[in-house]
Amino acid sequence: MTRDLSLYRPNVGVVLFHPDRRVWLGRRANTPGPHNWQFPQGGVDPGEDLEVAARRELAEETGARRAVLLKQTTDWMAYDFPPGHGGSKVLRGWKGQKQVWFAFRFEGDENEFDLAAHGPPEFDAWRWAYLEEAAELIVPFKREAYRRVVEAFGDLAAPRQAGSSGRTEPA
Repeated sequence: MTRDLSLYRPNVGVVLFHPDRRVWLGRRANTPGPHNWQFPQGGVDPGEDLEVAARRELAEETGARRAVLLKQTTDWMAYDFPPGHGGSKVLRGWKGQKQVWFAFRFEGDENEFDLAAHGPPEFDAWRWAYLEEAAELIVPFKREAYRRVVEAFGDLAAPRQAGSSGRTEPA
């Protein structure tokens, strides 16, 4: 299926890798589970460089600033908002979002994470997890995009241990 990408809001997504190759996941604030964990992501301002947007979103949503670029996807990955999905993006006429994804390695200290550093937080908790888990934990309408992200960045990730969720609570 070919999508008219002009109907999709430009967005960037960030997979932040711990030095041990697990990834950062945030639990969406005020969103009932179980599919409420996701990577940082957000809109791109008009004329904004995509990597600059990714670093801005990472800092705004997590507080993390010390990160080294490892890889990025080359094509837009789009997903549709589900029927009945409310919110400002739908009201502005967007059919969904198109994303370029960035993989960064976190080189800071965990006390850097401040979910409320830039106003009302997107996330109310965070944890390190295995990349493979991400598609299981996200809302269903984003699941296929997350599977593509897992495929794109799988070579950077720690293999999931049998019987392990990869969970660690923040320090």
